[in-house]
Amino acid sequence: MFEKTTWIKLPRNVLVGHDVLDDLGEAVGELYLTGRPLIVTSPTPNEIAGDRVRAQFDDPATAVVENASFAAVEDLKETAEAVDPGYLIALGGGKPIDIAKMAADHLDVGFVSVPTVASHDGIVSGRSSIPEGDTRHSVAADPPLAVVADTTLLANAPWRLTTAGCADIISNYTAVKDWRLARRLRNVEYSEYAGALSEMTAELLVENADMIRPGLEESAWVVVKALVSSGVAMSIAGSSRPASGAEHLISHQLDRIAPGKALHGHQVGVASIMTEFLHSGENGRWAAIRDALDELDAPTTASELGVDDAELIAALTSAHEIRDRYTILQGGINEEAAVEVATATGVIED
Repeated sequence: MFEKTTWIKLPRNVLVGHDVLDDLGEAVGELYLTGRPLIVTSPTPNEIAGDRVRAQFDDPATAVVENASFAAVEDLKETAEAVDPGYLIALGGGKPIDIAKMAADHLDVGFVSVPTVASHDGIVSGRSSIPEGDTRHSVAADPPLAVVADTTLLANAPWRLTTAGCADIISNYTAVKDWRLARRLRNVEYSEYAGALSEMTAELLVENADMIRPGLEESAWVVVKALVSSGVAMSIAGSSRPASGAEHLISHQLDRIAPGKALHGHQVGVASIMTEFLHSGENGRWAAIRDALDELDAPTTASELGVDDAELIAALTSAHEIRDRYTILQGGINEEAAVEVATATGVIED
């Protein structure tokens, strides 16, 4: 008899389009939230859009965060205790959204996600990514009650942040392959629906990479749609598996070995070229992934990431040590094999 119960938490509303930031107040009103809003943002988004957000609410409070850390989460909780908000509004990129997501979970209040850059799928997912020292922690939390993504703001965001978001989504392709492998060899719980949704999202960007250009709202809409789909896939799965496999482990090691040299999305994009080669060999889709990244102006080599060959090989050979998650790198890859893979895919020069 099947008795398993799964509780899938998803945003109630997702509003994407031209100048929809000005509809934020109405979108929040549809959620029947009460109490004072606490707007969590960082300096640049606050300067760009903070006043437009505050103008839509009575007596809003604002907390400006400078960096993403567990200490920042604690500081925000202290601010919230003084403000006594009914809900949080996260305005900005990864820092304010991840911090607000974690704080809202601890405070037992809802939050609304208002991204100003399309750089990661955390805008809708039920996970926060918080750095601590030379490592990064993926922490479970409730997803936002609503997402309001203004394509005007997103189209005008720095292009490299958008390309990082695209690369992050494209890497879902190999993450799902790792998930299926773990299902076959370790009987890891697998969701066909979540896997298919994540894979379809990656394919959407690979197939339409030539249509995604800087400054175009249509491009911003496509990218946000993909980020939302990826976040929903994780909520359905109840884990980050649909969007995080060996390519993310490699990226986490790069964060330790070569901190601050490249954006997370760019790192996982380059790593996915190599992990696809490991999964499917020279006849796999690694070249399609590489070409899509190149079309998007995203890095495809170690040098374009700003890391040297030795740093990349060190990350590739030690990535399996990061966490107990079964991937194609289970048991590790030796240096000779790592060099062969990175050379064959053009990630490092021969």
